[in-house]
Amino acid sequence: MRLVIARCSVDYTGRLNAHLPLATRLLVHKGDGSLLVHSDGGSYKPLNWMSPPCRLDVEIPDAESAAAGVLEHWRVTHAKTGDALLVRIYEVLHDTSHELGIDPGLQKDGVEADLQRLLAEQVEVIGDDLTLVRREYPTAIGPVDLLLRDPAGGTIAVEVKRRGDIDGVEQLTRYLELLGRDPHLAPVTGVFAAQEIKPQAKVLAADRGIRCVTLDYEGMKGIESGAPRLF
Repeated sequence: MRLVIARCSVDYTGRLNAHLPLATRLLVHKGDGSLLVHSDGGSYKPLNWMSPPCRLDVEIPDAESAAAGVLEHWRVTHAKTGDALLVRIYEVLHDTSHELGIDPGLQKDGVEADLQRLLAEQVEVIGDDLTLVRREYPTAIGPVDLLLRDPAGGTIAVEVKRRGDIDGVEQLTRYLELLGRDPHLAPVTGVFAAQEIKPQAKVLAADRGIRCVTLDYEGMKGIESGAPRLF
């Protein structure tokens, strides 16, 4: 992972256009190829980003940009959509690279872990005639919550959250990209399952071809009007 603090401007072109004017920001270039642009506010969410599969090319600025003080251009292009980020670097304040290794993945607890367990036992919530392959199916970038098979032999990757937001959809997108390269699993489709799914996440999921499923936690536990039915 490369961490760069730089004075920069950022232009995004693709399904929509967006511009970040010149300011000091943190640029995170991750081992999976993604680039995230962070400010000192906004919590954990980047101001803009490019998800894999994508490629970063460092370019020498043209005469006009050089005259304006630009040191180099970072051009990040998505391999499938052609969407692009152009980062104009004016000054580098910090630049380090770190090898993080393989992450063991998030250890879930509480309601989210219960949701995953219950859904593994009740895969019919996702669809008819599905079979469970495995919970916590391992990949190089972390475990997929549930891996299912449909009657036609296709694979379904399910990401389970308490509250589904855009970050969860992005996480599932990365899993789908990786799993789809395995001929033993392809074709692979995605299901984003949560108790509550934010409207923005639903829009992004639809754009990525991912189906959303809203989970009834109390119903899955078998509780009705406070009286337990199953346990």
